[in-house]
Amino acid sequence: MKPEIRKDYIQEKYVIIAPKRGRRPHDVERPERIKPQPKRACIFCAGQITKAGKSVLTVKANKKSEPWAIKVIKNKFPAVSIDNHKAYGHQEVVIETPDHIKEIEDLSLSQIIALLKVYAERTKAISRDKKVEYILIFKNNGGTAGASLQHAHSQIFATQFLPPHLKDKSQKSQAYKLEHGHCVYCDVIKKERKSPRLVFEDKNIIVFCPWASMHNYEIWIMPKRHLDNITLLTFGEQKSLASALKKILKKINRLDLHYNYYFHQVINDKDQHLYLKITPRGSVWAGVEIGSGLIINPIAPEAAAKYYRT
Repeated sequence: MKPEIRKDYIQEKYVIIAPKRGRRPHDVERPERIKPQPKRACIFCAGQITKAGKSVLTVKANKKSEPWAIKVIKNKFPAVSIDNHKAYGHQEVVIETPDHIKEIEDLSLSQIIALLKVYAERTKAISRDKKVEYILIFKNNGGTAGASLQHAHSQIFATQFLPPHLKDKSQKSQAYKLEHGHCVYCDVIKKERKSPRLVFEDKNIIVFCPWASMHNYEIWIMPKRHLDNITLLTFGEQKSLASALKKILKKINRLDLHYNYYFHQVINDKDQHLYLKITPRGSVWAGVEIGSGLIINPIAPEAAAKYYRT
């Protein structure tokens, strides 16, 4: 495949897909993934958790041997807070398991579903704050993805400020709907389910590598129903999403790559199409990317999808 310039589904973002000749899809230069180390005085472990931050929500454990299943706390070092009018918002940490060694892909399906329910519950609660315009649920896995602590956790970040690129995306999505009469991402689903970028689908979700992937092995999980946000997922959709997430993260693990994943929600846009974006951190953005904003991705999404399917 020769290099090819591709445009994002809706925004003015461009990527050069430039596969390296003679390389297998999973043969990419990458930093070695650091394996979990034994706990010392981890602040997210059961004996230290009271020092980590004020508890917001606790999910009880099914096993008597565990102190809790999932715990949500206030971020002790927030970038935004409700008592700062110059940077107003909420910032919470979701500790996904009391086990210091386990990651999401090591958890049971029921535990991952419980995590999605926690995301939904906290999204619903934070949405009641009339000042909040934007909610981001995200996970940083590994140092190259921005994680500062090893113990499995994710975060919920909400502000009264809507990032400009999300405002632009919302406006372009609405313009598309006015012109075509339906959601751009519903059309993306129809297109990608017939493309070589399709990884998996069932009656609830579709999993695919996007046409203009900005990151090596970038992959999306999207509900087939037109859902505005995570609070609207049915149990069946949660189960499908959890199962797909577990399988994908195991595949990323085999690549020895760190990763980020995230959900967006623009509060005042009730016509969004929810999706979970997972971005493995194998990309190195250098002069071209930083200087021009044009991304070069050496892993074609078609090749990435083939890797995930096998």
